[in-house]
Amino acid sequence: MVTGGAGFIGSHLVEKLVGMRNTVIVYDNFDRYYLGKEKNIQYLIDNDFFRLIKADILNYEILLKSMKGVDVVFHLAAQPGVRFSMVNPIRTSQVNIIGTLNVLKAARKMGVKRVIFASSSSVYGQPKYLPINEGHPTEPISIYGASKLAAEKYCQIFNDQLNLPVVILRYHTVYGPRQRPDMAIYKWTQAIFEGKPVTIYGDGTQTRDFTFITDIISGTIKAAEVEGIDGETFNLGGGSRVSVNNVVKLLIQISGVEDVQVNYEPPKLGDVSDTHADINKARKILGFNPRVPLKEGLKCFIEWYKKYKLIK
Repeated sequence: MVTGGAGFIGSHLVEKLVGMRNTVIVYDNFDRYYLGKEKNIQYLIDNDFFRLIKADILNYEILLKSMKGVDVVFHLAAQPGVRFSMVNPIRTSQVNIIGTLNVLKAARKMGVKRVIFASSSSVYGQPKYLPINEGHPTEPISIYGASKLAAEKYCQIFNDQLNLPVVILRYHTVYGPRQRPDMAIYKWTQAIFEGKPVTIYGDGTQTRDFTFITDIISGTIKAAEVEGIDGETFNLGGGSRVSVNNVVKLLIQISGVEDVQVNYEPPKLGDVSDTHADINKARKILGFNPRVPLKEGLKCFIEWYKKYKLIK
């Protein structure tokens, strides 16, 4: 089962798992936070290895019934958005904490062999050193980060005390085709092609560890396959960092659009200054090896965006 399986990361994971001839249940409520997710999985509807359940992880009874016979749960369903969380703390906490508890409780009751929980680099907060390893203090500065950290704690308790095998993955700034319209790379690209100013919050010197979607999917599947890692936490990232200014420059260069205006606005609440994943643990134990350089990944995203928006 993939919760949130129609979303950006979830749909790519489902596509890969079905391609590996696994029977996959997509459990997704198609929340209106962003529209168009149906397109992400539409071509899989008639596949014999695919099953869709439209339901919410906050509905425990449906979740429990849906999990019958499931060996592995990839729990990707969440209320995303650092900035959204700062003005919608209750909604964020309900989905990310209570929803995760429902998944864990149902998985334990149904005898699931392993739960893979998709967490976030947001749990670290402002970096005390770079790159950030899994032992870095977890001091989130956003409601989203706090909700993900709380969910991690519950995952750890279910693993350690309640005999439910759980592996935690901390994703770092995932990007690529199908990404959400509220994400920075999508918004910048949209502004470039629509002839509007690109807005950067802060001075643009803040850095991010951008991770291409196929690399994240590879690491996520490895977390389900490798034995003897129950209870472990892994960073999944690109393993390097780049400034926001440089990313915008690359997007403008790749798009071929001239005279793009860039505006700078004050930083947003909850945004950290830098992210940079130390991925040595994932390399060593999972065999995780990110392969897609940023420029190549951005080219791939822009190609998808132009097809998606029918831009010639």
